[in-house]
Amino acid sequence: MFRVTVNGTILYAPEGALLSHVLMASGARADHPCGGKGTCKKCAVSVNGKAVLSCQYRVMSDIEVVLTDGDIVSETGVRPQGVVTDNTCLVLDLGTTTLALALVSLDSKSVVDVRCCTNSQRIFGADVISRIEYCTKNGVEQLQRAVINDVNGLAAELGVAGDLPLLVAGNTTMLHIFFGKNPASMGVAPYTPLFLQSVSASGVELGLEGVTEARSLPSVHAFVGADIVSGISLVDEASSEKYSLLVDLGTNAEIALISRDKILVTSTAAGPCLEGASIACGMSATAGAICEYGEQGYKTIGGLSPKGICGTGLIDVIATLLSSGELDSSGHLRSERRFIAPNIYITQEDV
Repeated sequence: MFRVTVNGTILYAPEGALLSHVLMASGARADHPCGGKGTCKKCAVSVNGKAVLSCQYRVMSDIEVVLTDGDIVSETGVRPQGVVTDNTCLVLDLGTTTLALALVSLDSKSVVDVRCCTNSQRIFGADVISRIEYCTKNGVEQLQRAVINDVNGLAAELGVAGDLPLLVAGNTTMLHIFFGKNPASMGVAPYTPLFLQSVSASGVELGLEGVTEARSLPSVHAFVGADIVSGISLVDEASSEKYSLLVDLGTNAEIALISRDKILVTSTAAGPCLEGASIACGMSATAGAICEYGEQGYKTIGGLSPKGICGTGLIDVIATLLSSGELDSSGHLRSERRFIAPNIYITQEDV
């Protein structure tokens, strides 16, 4: 066994163990957006002063590991304004990257309080495909326990002091994992989920604290989940000549085109772009990420020196370059690299 010191904490690992597995087993936050394939190069850590990919590095001696701050900055946009009543429940937005848990008064139909956090499953992969692959090889238990612990932590922050029902919305993969159902069948054709209908389980069965029963909203398809269903329910009915377009731009992005007669829905993996896994200088919305960009310059999270570009910054960059003509409507970038800040740039492949 070798000693692995991580940010001052001593761990132990057998010879040849992957450093990423050591970090995951210890609960240390070390993201692996590509699921450990070594392709995204976003899991770099410092080992004895040298940068390495944790998903490729094997422990062969005592080492000292330094991790960077990886906490994602998240906001729900919800303004709590209700008060606790006898008819109160918990509502969970089960995102691939971020979780938001709200305490809701059903009497006044208003949010009493809300908390959010980074989904701890990110250490197993940034998108649903990476997590499906992990569950296929290793089972669903680790990922389920990670998200249940997150929800329990959020409930504690809310000060939940009694048994309440919990309503859950999320994409189909996240709902499978939450309820302990292995999503492996959605990773191969014909991509068949184990369930699409609303499902429920007791809080005790799931390991949830302060929850009587957890119930999901229904999904539509393997990659069209309950999150877009909940959004559609709030869209006003389109007139006979008009359409409504609903875009849920998350790690798993879904779009619904709504007319009076029908609803067309599609989805795509936006995580590799917006979470930075497939972007040359991309990163999640953590400290130092360029989150805003325009003709006047850039803004970073925390006001720190720029380390990369997160999703909102990337959208701003593309919009700005389109406006200036440096990027044309076909997506052609005039230069091979367009620098946004010192050592931070986008490429034609990024576009």
